[in-house]
Amino acid sequence: MNIRSGSFALALLLGATLHQPAAIAAAASTEASAPQTWTALGGDLGFIWNVDLLNDVGITLKDSVNAADDGRGFFAVPLRDQGGLSFSVTQTNFEHFVDGRLTLRGGFRLNTPNGELSLVDATLQPRASGSQILDIVGADGSSWFYLDRLMYVIADGGRTLDIQTMDLRMHEALANRLGKPQMAGQVFAQMRMRTGVLAQNGNYIQVIEADPVWPNTDVPGVPGAKYLADVFMSSFTGQYSRCAAQPSCGTSCPCDGPAGATDGHAVFTPSSTLRNNVNNGTPAPTVSGDPLGTSTALYTADVAWYRKFTAARPPYDNDQHPNLIWNLYRVGTDGRIEQIGRSGVKHAFVTTNGGCSAGPGSGGTTGAILGRSCSDTYGAGNNDSNNDLGPRNEIVASASSMEWGRCGSIFDPECDLTSNTNGGNTNYSQRMIVRESQLAVPGTLYFESWYLVRDDINIYNTMSSRPVTITYPTGGPWFLSNGSPHLLGPAINRWISPTTVDPNERNVEVDAGKEGRSRIAVRATDLGGGRTRFDYAVMNFDFVRAYTEGTGAYADDSDPTKRFRVIHNFGFDRFSVPLPAGVDVDTLEFNDGDLDTANNWTVAVADGAVTWSAPVNPTPPANTPAILNGLNWGTMFRFSFVADGAVQSGVNVDLHVAQTGTPASFQASVIGPMADAIFVDDFEEVL
Repeated sequence: MNIRSGSFALALLLGATLHQPAAIAAAASTEASAPQTWTALGGDLGFIWNVDLLNDVGITLKDSVNAADDGRGFFAVPLRDQGGLSFSVTQTNFEHFVDGRLTLRGGFRLNTPNGELSLVDATLQPRASGSQILDIVGADGSSWFYLDRLMYVIADGGRTLDIQTMDLRMHEALANRLGKPQMAGQVFAQMRMRTGVLAQNGNYIQVIEADPVWPNTDVPGVPGAKYLADVFMSSFTGQYSRCAAQPSCGTSCPCDGPAGATDGHAVFTPSSTLRNNVNNGTPAPTVSGDPLGTSTALYTADVAWYRKFTAARPPYDNDQHPNLIWNLYRVGTDGRIEQIGRSGVKHAFVTTNGGCSAGPGSGGTTGAILGRSCSDTYGAGNNDSNNDLGPRNEIVASASSMEWGRCGSIFDPECDLTSNTNGGNTNYSQRMIVRESQLAVPGTLYFESWYLVRDDINIYNTMSSRPVTITYPTGGPWFLSNGSPHLLGPAINRWISPTTVDPNERNVEVDAGKEGRSRIAVRATDLGGGRTRFDYAVMNFDFVRAYTEGTGAYADDSDPTKRFRVIHNFGFDRFSVPLPAGVDVDTLEFNDGDLDTANNWTVAVADGAVTWSAPVNPTPPANTPAILNGLNWGTMFRFSFVADGAVQSGVNVDLHVAQTGTPASFQASVIGPMADAIFVDDFEEVL
């Protein structure tokens, strides 16, 4: 249950669902309508501390009492069986905590600049009656941290509450005590909790089996209508997670800020909330007040949400689940855009279906299907989890076929169906890393967060962006402040609107059908003296021409040769802008957002065009194009030059696909240099 301002559905436990027969739904509604108070007690509470961030604010872990590694990266502390934490359930919603407490049998002691802080034998208590936040209260009665963003499943026939992840945040009192008030509310640990549940009067409500409606199935009684998937990124916030001079040395070589000598690697992470389309035959806003907030899909499909390494499940006969990525951009004071940070891929693993207008089709599988109008949040703690982050190159990203290549992935490197728990990740693997020197450059920063959902009909409302400010207060650490407005759509559309009427700007889509979409945005800047700078930003959203092996169906897993593997999933390897005869260009630039000049694309002016090409691997693996640093999905590059001419429209730029196939390249009509000449009949008059 996501702890935020709304109510949170327990539909998968209580059984009310949109697509079950009306009589059954009515019976379930009647049975569940009376308010109940349930109690959680016993079990254990698991911690994964962000040690780097603790150290950044002067806190170290002194020791622990009765905490044991649970084999999943958490250090688990038992919870006492006495007392219990009560919460209110009405209809199909978790309403709020009521009262009571859960008490630890052990815990952690922390050293701070102001003395020791003890969480040994601490209690979890509702902040107030009706609250949806749990304070962690020490034996001295002080609360230094609190818990929110709970994501759970109900197990054992309703008798176990398995909170698979939640965020531990710093209380304002501790932030002030440390002299770092800006750190109030920041996430310092990923948590989990598994407890027993006592239902009121033993009334454990049974799950009612239901048939979900998958994307592209017919709507009964509405000829020609289909249920369609359209998931929205309804909101997100970013936060700073850690920084090191070199990722390999972690806390032993901390960053020293924008004026320091380390030029460290800073990590930033979002807390992201999605919402499934609300429509059930009539269009209505899913995200109010946003131009992209209303779906064109009149009937909402359920979305498969099966964690990796689960058994074959419908509708794709595998463990299909959404994935999440995030990016950071800067628009400089010179008006030029660059992508300065890219994350890996977060594998989603459970949906708690908050705020549903009706329960999802559960199929009897708790937490594995997102229903109509339901919301779900992955907090910053979990989005910073080694166990759930992988590289982008394992994902075929195009929405029509979005799939994870489990075989040969970092989580199944031997393709033997055995899960490698954390994939060998460190605290800097697969994160969005931004160099300190890049954060010191003036300009406007935009944070962007995406979900990738198979069969999603509109990728643009499944991503969103917002302005952020990243500063380094005296004494550090880095701090990210979230600005507004938050808008659906990509950050490149903030740089140049697709609806611009400025003759010196263009933003056009490159739609490659099932292979995916890209955008090319360009701005021409008059430098005076008859010279114009052209800046082309090319954003590959989900275009992939992948080379794969196997079928992707888990029914074929018994045959190792049929297990699905992504050999490569390159996007583009060449970008070309035509040059009219007589136009001279200089100041040719390539920008991929990193500080590694060794992987830059090369540029040549020949055959009537300026062309950038990806570097070549002289000894590529078998069946792999010989390119390095391709313009792959989720990535934006900028290509720039200065020309001695004016601007004209109708210039067809060319994007070449790395993998052979048809077409070999895609064109887009934008703006470009104009020849400094006019033609009269067959004579050229040079101006």
